[in-house]
Amino acid sequence: MADPQSAFDKAGSTKPPRRGRHANALHAAATTSGWKNTKRRIRLAESPAKPNHSCAMSTNKSVALMADMVTFVKVVETGSFTEAARQLGATPSATSRSVARLEKALGIRLLQRSTRKLRLSDLGQEVFQRCSDVSSAAQSVMSISHQLSPEPQGLVRVSVPKAVGRALIHPHVADFLARYPKVDLLLRFEDRKLDLIDDEIDLAIRISDHPAPGLMGRPLLAIDHLLCASPQYLAARGAPRQPQDLRDHDCIYLGEEPGDARWKLQRQGRSVSVNVRGRYAVNHTGARLDAVLNHLGIGSLPYFTAKQALQEGRIVQVLRDWTFQSNYGGQAWVLYAPTRHLPPKLTAFIGFMAERLAKEPTLAELLRTPPSATAAG
Repeated sequence: MADPQSAFDKAGSTKPPRRGRHANALHAAATTSGWKNTKRRIRLAESPAKPNHSCAMSTNKSVALMADMVTFVKVVETGSFTEAARQLGATPSATSRSVARLEKALGIRLLQRSTRKLRLSDLGQEVFQRCSDVSSAAQSVMSISHQLSPEPQGLVRVSVPKAVGRALIHPHVADFLARYPKVDLLLRFEDRKLDLIDDEIDLAIRISDHPAPGLMGRPLLAIDHLLCASPQYLAARGAPRQPQDLRDHDCIYLGEEPGDARWKLQRQGRSVSVNVRGRYAVNHTGARLDAVLNHLGIGSLPYFTAKQALQEGRIVQVLRDWTFQSNYGGQAWVLYAPTRHLPPKLTAFIGFMAERLAKEPTLAELLRTPPSATAAG
């Protein structure tokens, strides 16, 4: 077979072969016509190309679907929407919607669903291989960006329960922003659990002794609750000596759920539950503290809300020998979606808050203080 480049060189030679008279005339006409066509091709080459809008739209659509592709890969790898949601820090419904979006965008069924298991369709198998490449590439890019941008910068979006956010996180925000001038912070005070993916949250501060196993995180501090009353109330009504005595008192509780009026206390492995009542229930820790300060009864309070009034002697702890077990207590964790390369801005926020909250007074320290000193003004 002739060499293509050699054939191209021969065709482009400017030295014409020997021809007869008629052949020379035809060659001259062809040369003139060829030069006109050549000039036309040059003008076309020099004119700016028109943008391909359909290509741009396709690219934008692909970028928008990347998160859904990663979710689809996780569903296939785990074989379950529920398990994939746990590992991604999402809800099963959000994970299902993500895969459905991808199927709708591609116009094909990726998974054959049954009551017992999931199975890839024929086309789904090929899509899975391609999406796996996308997921791997994203991990590689994150690794590169971590190396190239060691300085914390960008927006950090954090979800935190209202009372915890106001009392424990917000007071340290000014110092955090001063230490990291290139970092912006968005705090969302929410008592409901937000979905890290659907609600576009980077970090979630949640109170639980058993955080979701599909998330990564770091413990910040213990959120302890206790029972408190004002000295004036106890002088008028007497101090309870046993948990059962609470039935004879006005108790201030959350009132969000029926179980909020069932107080649980523990001592030396013994647990006691008491159904309490009172004339006032309110689902705000600050309001319950105000009610206690106004001698309305015995209130359940998180220690971070009660600590100042306890230190000043305006309220005292009730049933000190018992541990009050609140449904809203436990360890405060800062949680995030699983990743091998946490962005510097998130590492900075987590480390800063862990450092500050480690200095917070704890209920354990209060219990080591004699009762008389606790009530001193």
